[in-house]
Amino acid sequence: MGFHEVRFPASLSFGSVGGPERHTDVVTLANGHEERNTPWAHSRRRYDAGVAMRGLHDIETLIAFFEARQAQLHGFRWKDWSDYKSGPALAEPAYHDQIIAIGDDVTASFPLIKAYRSGEQIYRRPITKPVAGTVRIGLSGDEQQEGVHYQVDTTTGIITFAHPPNEGLEITAGFEFDVPVRFDTDRIQTSVASFQAGDMPNVPVVEIRV
Repeated sequence: MGFHEVRFPASLSFGSVGGPERHTDVVTLANGHEERNTPWAHSRRRYDAGVAMRGLHDIETLIAFFEARQAQLHGFRWKDWSDYKSGPALAEPAYHDQIIAIGDDVTASFPLIKAYRSGEQIYRRPITKPVAGTVRIGLSGDEQQEGVHYQVDTTTGIITFAHPPNEGLEITAGFEFDVPVRFDTDRIQTSVASFQAGDMPNVPVVEIRV
């Protein structure tokens, strides 16, 4: 089992269907009340890559990618066109999009996160596969320079500063990111006749923890 730092062709993931899922245990008591709990701290995303296939060339590309990953054996990057930026969907990432940490004079490395807010509730999603060249970092309103003030590990989403940020400094980030996934099947069934008739193959993809 491994992970290949290669992205599923973005032109083929465009138009795919999918999104986050949660696992909730619901127990209905004798009095009709419910008890709800979840063993998952983070959501997990699922997609269907098959619905985005538009021609036989796409099928050929899909099969080559599937074979190179050896089906479910190796993970890969996936661009979720509905959620791949740290800020608004129509805006370029800005260094102040997300508050990822507060400096303490000691810690030099910090993971990227994306916060999802609704009312008073906030979910903080770990971002482990930022896209190279898109990460921007700020310290209390001042943008920093990659390669001078900090380094980005695009395989883990860890930001490492040359010097630990001073205590109380707000560390912010902006970025684009991919989702680490694998194929959720060991076979792909296609035929020229069915494809030309509009019958798309089912190609499930599922997020993995890295």
